Amino acid sequence: MIRSMTGYGAASSHADGTDYHVELRTVNNRYFKIGLRMPDPLQPLEAEVELLLRKRLSRGSVNVRVTMAESSERAAYEINAPALRRYLDEINGAWPEGYDRPAIDVASLLSLPGVLQAPGDEGERHERARGALLPLVERACDDLLEMREREGKALGHDLLALSREIGSRVAEIEKRAPDVATQYAERLRSRIEALLEDATLATEPAELIREVAVYAERVDVAEEITRLRTHIDQFEQRVTDGNGDPVGRTLEFLGQEMLREANTIASKSPDADVSRLAVEIKGYIDRIKEQTQNVE
Repeated sequence: MIRSMTGYGAASSHADGTDYHVELRTVNNRYFKIGLRMPDPLQPLEAEVELLLRKRLSRGSVNVRVTMAESSERAAYEINAPALRRYLDEINGAWPEGYDRPAIDVASLLSLPGVLQAPGDEGERHERARGALLPLVERACDDLLEMREREGKALGHDLLALSREIGSRVAEIEKRAPDVATQYAERLRSRIEALLEDATLATEPAELIREVAVYAERVDVAEEITRLRTHIDQFEQRVTDGNGDPVGRTLEFLGQEMLREANTIASKSPDADVSRLAVEIKGYIDRIKEQTQNVE
């Protein structure tokens, strides 16, 4: 069954005194696009998160929001005492003799580069964050894909209904098409006989047959009907195929090809009923093209 490109997934966890939360939001996009928002401590994991998303999702615009909040004592940054003393020595040494030294703002000192350092070993913190974050992204993807599949099921029902409406119109055109040449032959014979009635002349059957044959060849839509039926069959097969492969672009292509054949039928046939049916088919195809823009 097909999947929609619209979806939402989220997952949260608490590990080693840190709360993690991942949110995924996807909307339709012709290609695959990722927008990541992650806290600075998690930036080294950005490439791994993107790679994981590319394995699970194939199309759409994906917005990822990751938050973390540390609640343990390990969250406190450590003061680099040697760096702080070096800054104080530099300040004291730079102040002229005989002048009162101003009060030193501790907050300003702590904001100097290198005075505050992240707690613990950076590699250890990185591995700890990876072990917590990547499984969360997997769970959020599961949640997202479940929603995409639910919406895709509804999309599939709509697309099949539209495709079957097109198929019923094609059947009517196929039934109506052979009568077009026959009716033309009768109209042509009647007009010729009316014109030649006063001249006491008779029509040549061979000439009439030749004219009707040329006309029948010009308005014949059998090939277009066959191709249109083939596109409809392929379209329905892709919609109902349960292998989970992305089919959105294939469905868009088939919709374009169906529209091409419908336009040709409308331009070739002079019959009012066939033209009306072709217009209805094109209306259903337009609705299909709108729907397939949100199919993964």
